[in-house]
Amino acid sequence: MKLGLTLPNLTPAATRQNALTLAREAERLGYDSLWVTDRLLYPTQPRQLMMGHPWPDVYRYSLDPLNTLVFAAAVTEKIRLGTSLLDFPMYAPTPLAKCIATLDVLSGGRAIIGAGLGWSEDEYIASNAPFEKRGARMTEMIQALNILWGPDPVEFHGKFYEIPESIFNPKPLQKPRPPLLVGGRAPQALQRAARLADGFNPVAPPDATQAEQALEQMHRAWQEAGRANDPMQVVVRVNHGYIAEQPIEDNRPFLVGSLDQVRADVQQLAAWGADEVFFNPVRLFGLQPDGFNKIMQQVELLRGLV
Repeated sequence: MKLGLTLPNLTPAATRQNALTLAREAERLGYDSLWVTDRLLYPTQPRQLMMGHPWPDVYRYSLDPLNTLVFAAAVTEKIRLGTSLLDFPMYAPTPLAKCIATLDVLSGGRAIIGAGLGWSEDEYIASNAPFEKRGARMTEMIQALNILWGPDPVEFHGKFYEIPESIFNPKPLQKPRPPLLVGGRAPQALQRAARLADGFNPVAPPDATQAEQALEQMHRAWQEAGRANDPMQVVVRVNHGYIAEQPIEDNRPFLVGSLDQVRADVQQLAAWGADEVFFNPVRLFGLQPDGFNKIMQQVELLRGLV
């Protein structure tokens, strides 16, 4: 099982010095990956809630995800650099392909692309992108990216996107592309990932039974897509998990507790078919007083999981 962390690209903890410190320390400690998320703005009167809840304050401040990873690439040498998740339909394929290829080249082939649909209509409006048919547009986006990263000359004529016959460089160092993972638990999202991507990037729930069921659904979708002989990557994002000072005896959330308790949970994820897990202490502690010190304490503690 591989182990990763989120970089501070959300909350006021997202400073140059904090990103530099965490990236270098994570590499020194032997973490496998660093991850960022995609958040464009924080609407004061949002058109919809976030999964039934008000928008969390951690979204009030956000650095651009790909630019943050390019910065991390410049101060590290080995650790892989991932997005979780880029909201693909809010982008245009050609500039997005350029940014991702640039990240892969400048990092020496360390990019991982987690992609999703996004859920905020406000962010779609601010991106000048239609909220409707975003599933179909994401499918075509992946097709267009594959063309752009393939042999020159490239050309694409779709329902939503047009690319004239062109020479397009650079190509990513990783062939045929950086690993592409898709998030989301809806049946359509699982089917899209199984058809077009290299695997899945789910968010772990705090309930172990739900986590097991989610991973079972992903493996089933992969089989039903006829890809039983293809390698499948599952990278699990943990927004709620952390190492507590003492073991938790009653009503313990999955992936929360003492080092031994959370280690056992991570081993359970591996048994269910996950290849990698990354924790998000920035989300938990980034708004707290002395939050970055608490984040770095978790960086030290979480390393003991694998």
